[in-house]
Amino acid sequence: MLDKIKSTLRLVLPFMKTKHFWKHFGLVILFYLVMVFATILYLDFATNHGEKIAVPNLVGMSGEKAKKRIESLDLTYQILDSIYDPKLPEGTVVEQLVEPTSLSQVYVKSGRIIGLRLSKKSQLVEMPSLLHKQIQFAQSILEQRGLRFIIQYQPTAEANGSVLDQRYKGRRIKEGERLPIGAVVTLIVGQNNEGEPIALPNLLGLTMSEARYIFDTLGVSSYSFICPDCLTSQDSAVARIFSQSPEYIEGTTVFKSTQFILSMEKGGDGQNP
Repeated sequence: MLDKIKSTLRLVLPFMKTKHFWKHFGLVILFYLVMVFATILYLDFATNHGEKIAVPNLVGMSGEKAKKRIESLDLTYQILDSIYDPKLPEGTVVEQLVEPTSLSQVYVKSGRIIGLRLSKKSQLVEMPSLLHKQIQFAQSILEQRGLRFIIQYQPTAEANGSVLDQRYKGRRIKEGERLPIGAVVTLIVGQNNEGEPIALPNLLGLTMSEARYIFDTLGVSSYSFICPDCLTSQDSAVARIFSQSPEYIEGTTVFKSTQFILSMEKGGDGQNP
């Protein structure tokens, strides 16, 4: 093995001393140096090495102004989403993905995407299906979702106070359609021969005579009082209502023919036990 190595060296060493060897060796080294230098130049160009662009604070700007500012710096933008904020003009930048602080500046390279979140005035909610629901229930659901409503009565053979149709800006609106908070929904409510609608009175805490006075004023004639512990007429006179059916919900309407059932107790203060 050692003899083979010596034999090889005897052949190679004389060649390494020739000009021909050093010429080709120099060309190989030069080739590699050129390749390394070209790679560095390419990477420097492709990655914008050493380039620094200060990211401006865009929060509070209008969306259009922010876009022009970004483009003037050779940056790009992307609208991420919109955030409901009734205090700001619609389209105002409320948040940016790359944002400088009061203590430090942020630098990026050209072409960097700056994500923006813009304000919007209207928050949307889904419209529920209120068809064939009683008006009291429908009103409660709409109020929970921040929607307003007006009621239009229409003769019907269905149950009195049943919602026959739901409309928005004159057209029928389906379940799941999105409306801005505060939108006014029109409820078409059925009315048969049970009488005209009236505002549901709040009778909690009233005596029997006080409740009867209100019923007489409203034209309601169908009602009953329940007071299990009222043993004398004097007991009934001082007892107070602690529960009523239909349950009182502010803004609710009922019909004059609605049957009222009023639960009372002696010495009650109108509060549920």
